[in-house]
Amino acid sequence: MLLPRKLLPWRRPTQGAQTLADRLLRSSSSLSDSDDDPPFTRIPNRPPRAPSNPPPHKPKAPAGKIRPDEPAHSDLPFDFRYSYSEMDPAWRPIGFREPTRFSPFGPGRLDRPWDGAAAARVGEGSSGAERSREEVLGEPLSEEEVAELVERYRHSDCSRQINLGKGGVTHNMIDDIHNHWKRAEAVRIKCLGVPTLDMDNICFHLEDKTGGKIIYRNINILILYRGRNYDPKQRPAVPLMLWKPLAPIYPRLVQNVAEGLTFEETKELRNRGLQSPPLTKLTRNGVYVTVVEKVREAFKTVEVVRLDCCHVGTSDCKKIGVKLRDLVPCIPILFKDEQIILWRGKINQEHPVPVQCTSRPQ
Repeated sequence: MLLPRKLLPWRRPTQGAQTLADRLLRSSSSLSDSDDDPPFTRIPNRPPRAPSNPPPHKPKAPAGKIRPDEPAHSDLPFDFRYSYSEMDPAWRPIGFREPTRFSPFGPGRLDRPWDGAAAARVGEGSSGAERSREEVLGEPLSEEEVAELVERYRHSDCSRQINLGKGGVTHNMIDDIHNHWKRAEAVRIKCLGVPTLDMDNICFHLEDKTGGKIIYRNINILILYRGRNYDPKQRPAVPLMLWKPLAPIYPRLVQNVAEGLTFEETKELRNRGLQSPPLTKLTRNGVYVTVVEKVREAFKTVEVVRLDCCHVGTSDCKKIGVKLRDLVPCIPILFKDEQIILWRGKINQEHPVPVQCTSRPQ
């Protein structure tokens, strides 16, 4: 006989459980509203955004022109050259390595015509540039002011420094000096290489082309002062060279037979010079301040002098020979294996350097 099924005591719902179930049902119905969902943030109902006006159309900037609308003009009272200290206007080239119509200032960028070696100034120069230079320099500096400037700029860790290399005083260096003068009263110039043979020439061109004044000179270190009344806003316009022009072609520096000698005598002097001990050894981009005096002293006792220019380079060897020919003076008779052979010339000659050899090397 089957007994009636009875609910076990643990299956019977209690009054507390029924109340909890009703509460959960009410809370689940309220979760349908997104405002009461704590893990998420309510998104406010915003009105639709009005269509914004498109930004005005900006015309594209035109690409850089190679040829400007108007050529640049400069009132500097001298001809523009690549190097002012290493190129003499008296040197007459016999040819050019590139067409003279290609100006290093760019096509149509300068109102001065380029002839292959220089851009001659337009019009005659006046004495107004000299008066303006005196006005810019102002009153001379006192000894205390000079000592203060020298102490500030003479050290090797000076940030206002320009290195002067074998190109000498170049055209773009003038612009670099004026850029330093915007924020500093003076600039430190460190000279190396061939130009150090004639430091007086460097000082002259620095003062002449920039309008400043050399207030300190020690071996190959110079300090160039801008002047009391210098105004960066009134600095002269210096058009920049866009590339280095190729050097013109000049007559040969060394003749096959030296003037006043026969071929056998010239050959004998060359062999004697190659076998003689070198007077001094020059290094690449070195300081050659004392070389001229050494050669002059050597010529008092010997007739031929040899300079060892190992690792200097063929081009620099010829430049050294040209400067020594004019400064000593003497006659270069041989350039071989980076060796320079110099002849002092005949003793009875008043000017040992022949007139026909007053040209720059190739």
